[in-house]
Amino acid sequence: MKAEQARYAALFSRIDTLCKKHATVNVAIDGNCSAGKTALAALLKTIYPCNVFHMDDFFLPEELKTPARLAEPGGNVHYERFAREILPHLAGKKAFSYHPFDCRRQAPGEIITVRPQKLNIIEGVYSLHPALAHAYHLKVFLAIDPRTQDKRLRKRSGPLLYKRFIEEWLPLENSYFREFRIMEQCHLVFLQN
Repeated sequence: MKAEQARYAALFSRIDTLCKKHATVNVAIDGNCSAGKTALAALLKTIYPCNVFHMDDFFLPEELKTPARLAEPGGNVHYERFAREILPHLAGKKAFSYHPFDCRRQAPGEIITVRPQKLNIIEGVYSLHPALAHAYHLKVFLAIDPRTQDKRLRKRSGPLLYKRFIEEWLPLENSYFREFRIMEQCHLVFLQN
């Protein structure tokens, strides 16, 4: 844990400074699949009282996955729903609720109620989609080399899921990163190993 905290010292420093200046602070953690975005968000939650939102909860439902939509860089996420159901409430003083999307069932999951916090962490690929990027005080990118990424994907996925990552999801993610220059717009970039 201490090694992880030392690794992200620059991130903690930026968050501390922002929390002194703003009533509400929104931090996006975007980056390569398997680079540790969810783990970093979990680490931040152990250090700060904060809300964590996962972009995987806003995955695009099958009925919206048209060829035109999937050809759109960043179109693999339901960014419109995130912009509508989450962003307007982050600076508010009232609790709000939303339904995460359950990819396995292809249906809304159990409702999540969110209590206001000073710090909000939004983690996941597509969190810096241009429709959302204006809402963040701090933008973080986690990069990973392709060999390590491949090893992690093989370890965490079965053969069918691994095939979908390689043939479908990684090309979509990489197109989004390239087209919108996601890494280049980030305040902090961490290379995961």
